[in-house]
Amino acid sequence: MGSEIQRSVSSLVNRRADRGNQTPRAKDVDGDAYSTSGRTSYPLRIIWKSGFVRLVLVVGILWMLLILTVLLFHVWSCQSSIAFLSAICNKDGKVYGMLDTMGLVPKQHRCLVPVLNDPESVIIPKRTPDKIVENLSYYLEDDLVSTESNTVPLFGGHQSWSQRENSFRLNSTMKVHCGFIQGGGAAMQPVDVEYVKKCKFVVASGIFDGYDTPHQPSNISARSQKLFCFLMVVDEKSFSFIKKNSTIREDHLGGKWVGIWRLILLRHPPYDEPRRNGKVPKILTHRLFPHAQYSIWIDGKMELIVDPLLILERYLWRGKHTFAIARHKHHHSIYEEADAIKRRKRYARPLIDLHMKIYRYEGMEPWSPRKKTLSDVPEGAIIVREHTAVNNLFSCLWFNEVNLFTPRDQLSFGYVVYRLGDSFKFFMFPNCEYNSLFVLHSHTREHSSVVEWVKSLDEFKSNKTGLKESRGGLGLWTPYPGNLDEVHLPPVARTSAAG
Repeated sequence: MGSEIQRSVSSLVNRRADRGNQTPRAKDVDGDAYSTSGRTSYPLRIIWKSGFVRLVLVVGILWMLLILTVLLFHVWSCQSSIAFLSAICNKDGKVYGMLDTMGLVPKQHRCLVPVLNDPESVIIPKRTPDKIVENLSYYLEDDLVSTESNTVPLFGGHQSWSQRENSFRLNSTMKVHCGFIQGGGAAMQPVDVEYVKKCKFVVASGIFDGYDTPHQPSNISARSQKLFCFLMVVDEKSFSFIKKNSTIREDHLGGKWVGIWRLILLRHPPYDEPRRNGKVPKILTHRLFPHAQYSIWIDGKMELIVDPLLILERYLWRGKHTFAIARHKHHHSIYEEADAIKRRKRYARPLIDLHMKIYRYEGMEPWSPRKKTLSDVPEGAIIVREHTAVNNLFSCLWFNEVNLFTPRDQLSFGYVVYRLGDSFKFFMFPNCEYNSLFVLHSHTREHSSVVEWVKSLDEFKSNKTGLKESRGGLGLWTPYPGNLDEVHLPPVARTSAAG
């Protein structure tokens, strides 16, 4: 009896256990909630979700880095022709300010300029007397045109090798080529010719081929506004571009103005190459404005932020100098600069080599600390000068080299200094001060010319592509009175990433 009761209880327990086990099986069939595959897929879902989140994060970080790289590139180069991207270079813009706050904007090499505090306190000294060269005159007609009827006049004239050599021999009375040959182009408007006669103190700048718009100077005292003429030299293409993008007002005499700048229009550009045209007002300031006693040249992409009277006091009068220019930030030797120009494709490499071979043949040594000059390579965007006869002669000779050879004027500056020796004295001030005199703006578009990509002289032979200039650089195509085949350019040590 007892055993039967025990068997019945045992069977009852087993049946209840069986019924309890049937419930999850039913759910497995119907709902699949507690199946073995469900237990396996659950951790897979967790892994998939976490992997997806990580992928999104990585892609997002890479995308942000890409955008930041693009932004930094345009802030650094400031050469974009796209309106939005070029606006990034606006130092008053929010994007630029944000990047600057984050420490992501590269800082310019600057230092304080030791100028006086008050332009009203500046005492203008007497003019420097002319001693070495007392009377300087210029060729106004092209001799070759008068002897050959099929030859057109050139702005720089057809200067012979012997005339070039004689121009470096200083005398009290000299006559040299200095641009502005009759019929060679670069003619000023009569209204502008009349206006500049009153200009004794000049701040000059220039825009050619529509690369810039005028930038208004700041921190200009009332005294300097009355004392200085602010003259912006432009060609016809730039004038049209400025007219579309700025407000030009016309005075009662017909003069054109953009803010403080008086626009000086030069019709009939003398050269095919815009960069060579830009050297006319930059180097031959004394020829464009013959009544000027002092001038400060600044490149068209610059905004002057120091009073010009304080600049004259700091760089000329304080040290009794008559010519001042900044030294280059990276290079001391013209051969270093030539190497950088070739690598950065700023002009045809074979023509740069030919230019340098001529200078090497004529005795131009690479710069070394033994030289009397701090550097042979200037930063020519700002030039401060008194228009003395010897300074005017230097400017003429410097321009003649630019006219004969390549338009890279930094290569010719040191050579002319070498040829004139101790007769030409100048003040080469620190590059960090140069960067503190202005705000550098971007060009409206990047300058590019097919001649910059030339790798061989053979590419010039047919001249079907217009590579060879017809009115400038003719010294590179005129047989040189010396054997350049035996000339070897000095080796160049690249001292900086920028150079």
